[in-house]
This record gives sequence, C-alpha cells and structure tokens, in this order.
Amino acid sequence: HVQLVESGGGSVQAGGSMTLSCVGSTYTCMGWFRRAPGKEREGVAAECTDDGRTYYADSVKGRFTVSRDSAEGTMYLHMTDLEPEDSAMYYCAGDPRRKTDESWHDGFWWMFWGQGTQVTV
Repeated sequence: HVQLVESGGGSVQAGGSMTLSCVGSTYTCMGWFRRAPGKEREGVAAECTDDGRTYYADSVKGRFTVSRDSAEGTMYLHMTDLEPEDSAMYYCAGDPRRKTDESWHDGFWWMFWGQGTQVTV
C-alpha cells in the first residue's frame, strides 16, 4: 500500500490558520482524524473521488476545508479560526471503499493511516 505522510502541524494562536498536508493520498477516499489527550479519535473531514462527496464534523464546518491535488497525490486540510479545542494529533487516513454519512467518521472503516502531526492552538 501507499504510505501516508502528514506534515504542516505546529503551534498557532487562537483565531489563526494552518494547513496540513498528506502525501500519498491516492485512495478513493481520504480523510482526516484527530485525537486529543484523554479523548476518543474523531473524524474531522473526508472526501471521496468516486462520488465527489465531502464530509465534515459539525465542530469544524465552516472553518476547515479538505481538498486534494490528485496529480500530486496530496490531500490538504486548511484550518481557519482555530480554537484551543482543535489541539490534537491529526492523522491522515485512506481507504478504497465508498463512505457514507454514517461511516466516514468511524476509523474502523479506514484501512491505511499516517503517523500523525501535532497541532497546538
């Protein structure tokens, strides 16, 4: 399988912006997840090329945008108006199977994962 490698994390002040990248984003569906200390893994955003759908967690709608450069095999997560609650390790995930409103945010349905990049707000 293709290795997924995240980058772009770091520290930013509340209200600031940051863009994460995931190289190796060649699967039909690509997603971003995050895990904060003491909390469960959370699906943040995803997009699938088979039906062109994008998915967002309610907590990030209007602030985060997922996109993909298929030619470069890179997925991005552009984050704006960052809040302290957005602080977490962010993981890139890929899977060849179609996703639904019910499945996209469940890590169980994603086969391939990156190592993560830390975001601190």
